[in-house]
Amino acid sequence: MFCEGDITEQRTYLCTVCDRRFSYEMQFIYHNQTHKIYRCPRCEINCASKFGLKSHMNVHSGKYKCKDCGKCFATNHQLTEHRRTHSREKYYKCYLCGSSFYRPENLKTHIRIHMGLKLHKCYLCDKAFGRNSCLNRHLQIHSGEKPYKCSDCDKKFSSSRSLKSHSRHIHSDRRPYACRYCGKLFKSSSNMRSHIFRHEGVKPYVCTDCSKCFFTSSELKRHQLLIHRTANTFAQ
Repeated sequence: MFCEGDITEQRTYLCTVCDRRFSYEMQFIYHNQTHKIYRCPRCEINCASKFGLKSHMNVHSGKYKCKDCGKCFATNHQLTEHRRTHSREKYYKCYLCGSSFYRPENLKTHIRIHMGLKLHKCYLCDKAFGRNSCLNRHLQIHSGEKPYKCSDCDKKFSSSRSLKSHSRHIHSDRRPYACRYCGKLFKSSSNMRSHIFRHEGVKPYVCTDCSKCFFTSSELKRHQLLIHRTANTFAQ
């Protein structure tokens, strides 16, 4: 699993799955875990490492439980950050589009999307994602399992998030999100945010090939396919 460097004679560890090299054995061992899927025996969520699975099990045990709403988390850090949502204050603001977030890591992930960076790559196909959570949902597609069933039309989904999105857009007329400029109502906060960008003239989605900016990720995707003939777009 490793080879000797010809010049420095430093031992390097080669990953046979993605061809990445590591100078230290522990780095290599930890990286190797990302190429395995660890499934939760209670909810069938897929985790990328044993440590991730162990942390995830805290959700089921209720070790880190919010006293205000009863929601459970994998780590104490996640619980601490979650408690801020009850104060309704978002401390971390994006300097590119003005979106605000409760957690600093959410802001960092958000800015990476502006930059078109997709650091979380699937080892089973060529897809890459801007968020680790998106990669985890994507891995469930490869398993072929769809444990979440719609009670209205019996359609099945690989994640609870996909099911909720389906129910909201297909089976519900509820539009709880209102534009603060014109009062137009939307079914999702993301659609409302894209609409507000047009009011404010903000184009947060930047083409990495020509630096042209767009209001929505779908506009950027269409531009890249038509002009640059590439699908190098944002993972939703």
